[in-house]
Amino acid sequence: MMTHSERMRLFAAADLYVVITGAFCAGRNPLDVLDACMDAGVRLVQMREKDISDLALCELGRAFRVKTREAGALMIVDDRVDLALALDADGVHLGQTDLPIADARRIAPDLVIGASSHNPEEAIAAQDAGASYVNIGPVYATQTKSVPTGVVGLDMVDAIRPLLRVPFTCMGGIKAANIGPVLAHGARHCAVVTAVTAASDPRAAASELRALILAGRD
Repeated sequence: MMTHSERMRLFAAADLYVVITGAFCAGRNPLDVLDACMDAGVRLVQMREKDISDLALCELGRAFRVKTREAGALMIVDDRVDLALALDADGVHLGQTDLPIADARRIAPDLVIGASSHNPEEAIAAQDAGASYVNIGPVYATQTKSVPTGVVGLDMVDAIRPLLRVPFTCMGGIKAANIGPVLAHGARHCAVVTAVTAASDPRAAASELRALILAGRD
């Protein structure tokens, strides 16, 4: 089992962060989409399923774990610290109404713990509580997740970024056509859902986004 530091070194080396939800895979099996992502060199993925049983979630998670481990990719589980531990996943991503970060860190010291934030106060609180990385968003309009704040925009990235000592990701409506401004505002890790999972060719879509992120780092 890897330590938190080892996992964070892999996180730092990753670029595109693909969140895979069966409902947004255009009728494809999410495991097929995962394969396409691994083939494209994606090394950071999140399994996010809200509407299936725990049994089905465990079965899917075990298959995700096998494939991500074979590819040397980090596997993040949405919401569920217990499931992340049971699957020997690399991390968990927590929202504002999930298990408090400090409690998650206490019971899972080696997990990468991500935290959703929509303003500087939430971002600082997550960092202080032990989050490994903070997500800022939604930066653009998105149909895959609704939050009370609505779109926070790139100005929020500018407001939060200087306050952080931990890495951050940006998410929400990011596509190849609009990722440029996100990268220009300092993002090194961009998280996407349908830009890859609903694309006609997920492998090609992931490869294109990875190339744009890597070019933006130069």
